[in-house]
Amino acid sequence: MARYTGPKSKIARKFKEPIFGPDKALEKKNYPPGQHGNTKKRAKQSEYAIQLMEKQKAKYTYGILEKQFARIFDKAARSHGITGEVLLQLIESRLDNVVYRMGIAPSRRAARQLVSHAHINVNGEVVNVASYTLKPGDVVSVREKSRSLEPIVNSIAGTVNKYAWMDFDKGTMTGKYMNRPERSQIPENIKEQLIVELYSK
Repeated sequence: MARYTGPKSKIARKFKEPIFGPDKALEKKNYPPGQHGNTKKRAKQSEYAIQLMEKQKAKYTYGILEKQFARIFDKAARSHGITGEVLLQLIESRLDNVVYRMGIAPSRRAARQLVSHAHINVNGEVVNVASYTLKPGDVVSVREKSRSLEPIVNSIAGTVNKYAWMDFDKGTMTGKYMNRPERSQIPENIKEQLIVELYSK
């Protein structure tokens, strides 16, 4: 299995957060899924279970597989800076995530598809690898032949430039990844320190 393609609401309820976007099922049933619903007594989670859940939440949020995630963590651990913060910065630097953040796609899953189908340029060249890591100064744009695609046009029309570490021009469908974001600028509700503790065992 390359990517998770199962029920999104079930995963959102598991983590009690709309990690795939607004979810009416989560609003109605804000408790973990299971045969007995909210009446089932749930055992207190161990420290390891809490740490593992946080890693799983990060993986589902960004759509990253286990081996990929482990490689990114290893790179973060060998880098200068606070490991947890560097981990999130590296994940935020992935091409699929930046395409999503710029508003070219409505979700990270859709962004991955655009990248893999060769609709995205980086510095004027087509890049079809979703995990490609951008460097500060890299220019991301929609390929000229793809600028009339309805999903891209609709997504860009409804987007607002709201991330300080990147800039995007709707008219030219071109954006610039200016720098790695500070932890305070990353809106995802992820406790990265728990992930660091898990890998440190």
